[in-house]
Parts: sequence; C-alpha cells; structure tokens
Amino acid sequence: MGPIIGVVILIVFILLILASCIKIVPQAHAMVIERLGGYQGTWGVGIHFKMPFIDRVARRVLLKEQVVDFAPQPVITKDNVTMRIDTVVFFQITDPKLFAYGVENPIMAIENLTATTLRNIIGDMELDETLTSRETINTKMRASLDVATDPWGIKVNRVELKNIIPPAAIQDAMEKQMKAERERREAILKAEGEKKSTILVAEGKKASAILDAEAEKQAAILRAEAQKEATIREAEGQAEAIHKIQQANADGLRYLKEAGADQAVLQLKSLEAFAKAADGKATKIIIPSEIQGIAGLAKSVVEIAQK
Repeated sequence: MGPIIGVVILIVFILLILASCIKIVPQAHAMVIERLGGYQGTWGVGIHFKMPFIDRVARRVLLKEQVVDFAPQPVITKDNVTMRIDTVVFFQITDPKLFAYGVENPIMAIENLTATTLRNIIGDMELDETLTSRETINTKMRASLDVATDPWGIKVNRVELKNIIPPAAIQDAMEKQMKAERERREAILKAEGEKKSTILVAEGKKASAILDAEAEKQAAILRAEAQKEATIREAEGQAEAIHKIQQANADGLRYLKEAGADQAVLQLKSLEAFAKAADGKATKIIIPSEIQGIAGLAKSVVEIAQK
C-alpha cells in the first residue's frame, strides 16, 4: 500500500504543477513573465503555459483606464495666496513592461508629479486667474504629466481640478464682493426700470398732446370749412336773389317798352330795382354802365316836378 500511496501523491503533485503552469489572461489584462529573474515576455488575452520552477508571473497589469483622486495639495499663487487644490487623474497603462520596471510605485509617483506640476503652474498665476482658468490648468497639467509618465508605460488621458479651496478670509471677501455685485446689478436694473417707466409716461403725454393738437386742428379746419361753405351759400343766395330781381326788372322794362314808356321811365325803374337789391345783406352792388347817368336822370325828374 505504501508504494501505491506514494505514486498517487506523486501524480497529484505533478498535476498540480502542470495546472500551475497553465495561465489564462482575461480581457483588458496582461501578465509580465520573468524567467530565472529576467524579463521573458508579456502575455496578452488567452491561455498560456509557463515552465515550472523557471518562469514566474512577475506582475499582473490592468489595461483599463483608471481614475485616481489625490488629496488636496497646498499651493501658492503669484500674488502670495495659499490655497488647497485636489486633482483627479485619468490614466491608462499602455506598456506593461515599462509599468512593471519603470518606477517602483507608479501611483505614488503620479501623485507627487501632479503636486509639483500643479505648484509650478499655479505659481505663475494670480488668484482671480486661477479661479477662472480651470480648463487652461487642466490642459497644461495633462500635457506635462503625459510626457513625464511616458517612460513608465502610462498615458495620462485627462486631469481635472476637483476643488479649489481658498483661505477662509479670501472666501469671506469673495462672498462680500459677490453680494456687492448683485446689489449693484439690482440697483442698475431698478434704475433702468424707472428710466423706462418715466420715458413711457413722457411719450404717453407727448402722444396725448399731439392727438389733442391734431383734434383741435381738425376741428378748426372743419369750422373754417363750415364758415366758408356758409359764406358761399349766402353769397350764392344773394346772387340768386339779385338775378331774380334783375330778371323781374328786365321783364318789367320789357312790359313798359311794349306799353310805350320813354327812356327816362325805364332808367328810373332800373334804379328802383337796384335800390331794392341794396336793402338786402349784400355789401357790394355792381351798377351796370347803361345806368351810370342815373344822377342826371334824377335831376331832370326834380326839375319837371317843380314846373
């Protein structure tokens, strides 16, 4: 029984050794293999076999993009303001060999490099510029870190400033400044509203005055036109009356002529007709030329009457 148990144990031991020599590398991973202490190669995704007791897996490497959130770092701006800034770095391992042999502790190295790079960039900027130039700072840090970590087989894809924490006194001053700015904007908006209201009221009064003047003008025009129309109507009526009198006088003279009346009687009848016309509202009377000798005719009548 002893030899059989020994054989079984040997077989199990061999199987365990063979099983340990079979390695399966999952997706987005890599394995750095060493043979007798030296670099042998890098295994990618799939199944692999290694030599027992000679080869070993020196390092398992994750090829996915990784995120590291570093603690806030104290930095000093160009105008001597001390603040604390914490950063977030997004990186990815591109060369497992360089990552395994390039630096002892890559994450610590990235953290220290991030802190020094951040201090250099912020040291050339003033406080206000620092608070408003996050994108510029992120771009400069990413470019600097990417170059520095390239020998370590690491690619820095993105760097973000998570928080910028100025001193308490600076925060209080900034809050007072923002409050004053909001009050100033409120005062400006209120003044602009009052200005627009005053302008609208003035424009309303102006428009009302213009409308009143237009109405008065139209009323005056209408009154003048009405008076003109009345004057024209009155003159036409007087002209028509004179015409009728003249027509009647002409008819009477014609009858007198037919009855054999002399020229003196005819002129007197014409004078009587114009005297009747003068009794109206007409202010002007046009005397025909044929009765211009009316004065002489009247004198002759007086002389005859005296005889």
